[in-house]
Amino acid sequence: MGKKAIIVVWLVALALTLFRLADAQQQKRVPRIGYLSLMGRPNSPVPSIEAFRLGLRDLGYVEGQNIVIEYRFAEGKRDRLPELAAELVRLNVEVIVAGDSAAISSAAQATRSISIVMSVSDDPVGTGYIASLARPGGNITGLSNVSVDLAGKRLELLKEVVPKLSRVAVFGPTRNPDWTEFVNAATTMGIKLQTLKVRDSKEFEGAFELARRERAAGLIVLPSPLTNSYRRQIVTLAAKSRLPTMYPLEEYVEEGGLIAYGPNIPEMHRRAAVYVDKILKGRKPADLPVEQPMKFEFVINLKAAKQIGLTIPPNVLARADKVIK
Repeated sequence: MGKKAIIVVWLVALALTLFRLADAQQQKRVPRIGYLSLMGRPNSPVPSIEAFRLGLRDLGYVEGQNIVIEYRFAEGKRDRLPELAAELVRLNVEVIVAGDSAAISSAAQATRSISIVMSVSDDPVGTGYIASLARPGGNITGLSNVSVDLAGKRLELLKEVVPKLSRVAVFGPTRNPDWTEFVNAATTMGIKLQTLKVRDSKEFEGAFELARRERAAGLIVLPSPLTNSYRRQIVTLAAKSRLPTMYPLEEYVEEGGLIAYGPNIPEMHRRAAVYVDKILKGRKPADLPVEQPMKFEFVINLKAAKQIGLTIPPNVLARADKVIK
């Protein structure tokens, strides 16, 4: 064999070796995802994150072994979210999981190329994050905690807690997908609705004062990034006004609110892992329909009921998924 032939054979062998090494490296590559949240602190137990990790484990992912998660927590400081989202973009993570509505906004502003999975979202279509639930159309998909059946059910449960309920104040931002459903349900039940539209937290006290003046006998808080970010303030104002209040999430009741009916939030965070898995396997967010909640919970706080002098009917109490004493 001539010298040139030997060199050619050597080069071919070298190329094949390098190709195999590169292929082996590619197979061993561990996907890196980001987790962005307004609430929470590093190294502190967070139920939503534990649920997300459980979802990953169900799919065969073990953190630190075959998947890496970069956590970024704003610790309740909304103004920190944009920089934290930018950090995840600079790390070139393959997916950003947004743990709450505030995180979705910052992640969406930070990137249009990296896939974003919403663990929960109050109104992803109305806020412009996606084109539609069936076909999101961009780099964002995941789960929405809004369901058209929720509004009527919340009003129905509030009336069962307050049987003589005839006038209900509805508290929240001016644009909300539940509003039409509330109007339809109220008409069927013979209840008059009073709208308490708020654009920021400075308008909260004035809205509650208006509810008192108009003699509202109950209150429903609409889910939104604004109301969810000021849960404690809203719960405090409701108690001060002695208004039986229906909240959209269990977290309000844990803060001292009266009752809540809404989706099982840990279950939604667990389901977010399914979207991460699909995206890592090559699916595009634009083609993954946004999922609406499947499980709902009715939660009652008896201490809050006692505080406003309200007795929960026994038949209603018996139907609660959780009772806080």
